[in-house]
Amino acid sequence: QVQLVESGGGLVQPGGSLRLSCAASGSISSIYTMAWFRQVSENQRERVAIITPGGDTYYLDSVEDRFTISIDNAKNTVYLQMNSLKPEDTAVYYCNAVLSLAASAVKYSVWGQGTQVTVSS
Repeated sequence: QVQLVESGGGLVQPGGSLRLSCAASGSISSIYTMAWFRQVSENQRERVAIITPGGDTYYLDSVEDRFTISIDNAKNTVYLQMNSLKPEDTAVYYCNAVLSLAASAVKYSVWGQGTQVTVSS
């Protein structure tokens, strides 16, 4: 019904930049938040950044001055611009959306498939 498709991961040297994209498609009625998480251990994901359709944002402390999250409401797409990347930013990054489907007020949390970001010289 709803799919999140991510793109933009890859290998970059320390100090470099990457831009992740995540497009939501399907019978979407409303999007409440879109966010980026990263896998920090086998059982734990940490939220890197989150944005509302109105543009309110929140960042993990360790990325606040380096990453920027943005949203294109017309395209149901969220972006994560990552600058000054560090080796400790290496992880699989996942897109998440909290949304409702057409003709329903129920909220769902939907995840993308993940995209690998590797920061290494």
